[in-house]
Amino acid sequence: MRSACARVAERARAVGIDQAQLERYAEKLPIEEVRRAGTDAFRGVAGSIDVRAAFVLSLNAINFGSGYFPQLKKRAGTSGYHTLEACLREQFGAAGPFTAAELRVMTGERCARLLEQPAPSPQIRELMELYAQSWRELGSLLERRFGGSFTAFVEAAGGSAARLVRALLELPLYHDIASYAGFSVPLLKRAQLCVSDLALALPDDLGRFQDLDRLTAFADNLVAHVLRVDGILCYEPDLLRRIEREEPIAAGSPEEVEIRACEVHAVELLIAELERRSLRLVPHQLDAWLWSRGGRPAYKAQPRHRTRCPYY
Repeated sequence: MRSACARVAERARAVGIDQAQLERYAEKLPIEEVRRAGTDAFRGVAGSIDVRAAFVLSLNAINFGSGYFPQLKKRAGTSGYHTLEACLREQFGAAGPFTAAELRVMTGERCARLLEQPAPSPQIRELMELYAQSWRELGSLLERRFGGSFTAFVEAAGGSAARLVRALLELPLYHDIASYAGFSVPLLKRAQLCVSDLALALPDDLGRFQDLDRLTAFADNLVAHVLRVDGILCYEPDLLRRIEREEPIAAGSPEEVEIRACEVHAVELLIAELERRSLRLVPHQLDAWLWSRGGRPAYKAQPRHRTRCPYY
């Protein structure tokens, strides 16, 4: 994945990386703040290990749709992601976790009710059907291979983040691999993020992955937006105008692949620059900090690219 994203960055026409700005950025990073970013994300999830595993796997199965979020009905003062998360937390609190059997028969109509989307627009109805499909795929895999157990699915990875990412890629809506200039570009945003979330949510040996540092940044549209606003990613004028007009960027288009691949590569370059200064971070820590930074008013005031797809 790293080498493929680097190849895209070398060939990209619509997206570039400003190396000088990247070096200045690395110099000013608040390292301890970055290391703490996101570490309390799942402290509010109560219950047994099984419940926490079910929550993280269920949430990550629907952790996409940012290209649809302008039409999503959100709770007041809450983003699209946090609306979905809050709905799912309340579902778990009121009725307990979904079983694999329940996920296997999920429908778009039930998703719309659970996720507070009354009378959804055609675009949101499409998103709810994708959510239902993703939940059905997860439930079917758990029943077929793991006796319906969320925990057994995690245990089967044997403490390897990379192995768990590969297991998630068996689910079609996790299969986030693009094509660019004749070669494959694995981006794997949701699979990697799911593993990172499990590491935060699960205690002791089950959530302790010995190779967690192998994860890259999680290629989405918010971290790329932060890197663009902060001057590290540079978009050619026509692409930037389309984004500012809030025109959708087609999934799998050269521009969309370049944005995501250059995002991943820029984070790798930042990590390398920090190492040159004898400072150690891993990509998922920096990703969590950049993602949180994207919630600030200065970033929310500017449009970010929107792509309708099941990958972010």
